[in-house]
Amino acid sequence: MIKAPISDKELFDFINTLKDDQLQVFTAANGRLRGAIFHGTRFVNQLRLQHKLGILETYILGQACLCAGMTIPMMKDEEHVVIKYEGMGPAQGYSVEADSKGYVRGYLYEQNIPITKELDGWDLANFMGPGTLTFSRVHKDDKFPQSSTVEVCGANVALDFATYFAQSEQINTAFNSSIQFDKQGRVIGAGAMYIQVMPKTGGTAGDGGNKDSRDQDTEDDEKLITKIENAFKACPSLGLLYSENEVDNEDIVVGLFREFNPVITVTRDIIFDCPCSEQKFIDYLKTLPPDQLKEMKEDSKESIQIECRNCGSIYKIPVEKL
Repeated sequence: MIKAPISDKELFDFINTLKDDQLQVFTAANGRLRGAIFHGTRFVNQLRLQHKLGILETYILGQACLCAGMTIPMMKDEEHVVIKYEGMGPAQGYSVEADSKGYVRGYLYEQNIPITKELDGWDLANFMGPGTLTFSRVHKDDKFPQSSTVEVCGANVALDFATYFAQSEQINTAFNSSIQFDKQGRVIGAGAMYIQVMPKTGGTAGDGGNKDSRDQDTEDDEKLITKIENAFKACPSLGLLYSENEVDNEDIVVGLFREFNPVITVTRDIIFDCPCSEQKFIDYLKTLPPDQLKEMKEDSKESIQIECRNCGSIYKIPVEKL
């Protein structure tokens, strides 16, 4: 990827005052609760610069990429996931990818979304519309991806991800993603979090009492899930929190889930990046039929320009390299 620099000095100076982008994985409730939280202000600014996006487009793709980043801690060994939303609204949808190595990339199907009236809040229903969300997972030794598709409403990216996990993975999962803009439309804070309540295993019937112990286990489990859900819903806007630069990931996790004794287990970097390169495109062009390649070289004369749709990088490949 050809990394686009921040040319806005005010934004550059502000971002440098913030804590580093980091993802931290945590567990709580004796292992029943697991999750991760990601400070991604630089991450969202980078994807915006790469694709030269407006505010609405940044909000949609930023949310999708933040949530895609949340799937990385769930991955086992070497894994790559492609997440595609195909909707009926003018935004049409998006394609984002996350890799166990720690990078995320992606693009909008429509990078200049038509807006016919003033935005009223951040309900995306009028832009995304109802559609389908497809996860395609590829593990190291897989010959073909394992794909699953669910129908989602399209009004909220984080809710769409939660819907997918509830229906396809059948795990109690919640997502929270947030992007904070200043009055000039700059991204000054961004982040995401997910939690999963893992199913309880084991358990036996009671010893002849009036109430089966399994009934008690179920009741206790429902109470635990309700308490965790309430704690998660109490989370303020992550984008706003990160823009204020007064708390870090651990402060937020402890503040929300103190009752469940949370423990940070892993800290890692997640970046918006793409493994594309000039050489990869040269190798691809050389696989084209000779007549087609000859025609491209004749039309282009000195260089062939190719844009990577996943990261917006533009490569000008000299024809003599082909």
